[in-house]
Amino acid sequence: MTAENRDVAISASNLTKRYGSGNTEVVAMRDVSLEVHAAEVVALLGPSGSGKSTFLTAIGLINPPTQGVIAIHGQPVMDGTRQLVNLRAFRRQHIGFIFQKSNLIPFLTAIENVQIAMQLNGEGKRASRKRALELMDYLGVADRANNMPSMLSGGQQQRVAVARALANRPSVILADEPTAALDGHRGRQVMELFAKVAREQGTAVIVVTHDHRALDVFDTIYEMEDGTISLSHSGTKHT
Repeated sequence: MTAENRDVAISASNLTKRYGSGNTEVVAMRDVSLEVHAAEVVALLGPSGSGKSTFLTAIGLINPPTQGVIAIHGQPVMDGTRQLVNLRAFRRQHIGFIFQKSNLIPFLTAIENVQIAMQLNGEGKRASRKRALELMDYLGVADRANNMPSMLSGGQQQRVAVARALANRPSVILADEPTAALDGHRGRQVMELFAKVAREQGTAVIVVTHDHRALDVFDTIYEMEDGTISLSHSGTKHT
């Protein structure tokens, strides 16, 4: 199946993000457009300050754009300056986030960190624990379910973070420098994990990264510079 024939998981058109006004206005992102399909894994490269994180938090509805159109799994969520849905509720249901640090809650066990994502969406304790265990088994950390985050390696923490991001069956996973704190071997394992998740779960994955050592796992590579985006490479992996 080619990318063109897969469902569009996320569509962004002419996204612009401005801070300040008048003489103090800063344009952090300008007229950025991008489409990512279900089961596609995308890398977003670029130097610090190029707008990568601004773009990721904009399409992730954490820090919405000043203007532009965003649709997720065919549902419009932003149109111009108008918010068409409750962004917080929509984000919890449809978007999973992974950051440079795993951001696991230190006083909860690994499995409780995965469960809490579902419980915030109203899932019951028994059902959330069952899915959390299934996800942790799928990601190879089920044997660490009852460990506190401090007892996990960096790679294990990121796997738990991926499980948490998958908990509510999102259409899209957004990852911001998820391997920055890992060595080359563990970093590649995490990147390959994203490809596995995209291929087997049908989830679109966008990864902001400076790590060029594992770019071969990605279907498509974009680059950002000065707040604009361009296609660097489009392959046929996982088709």
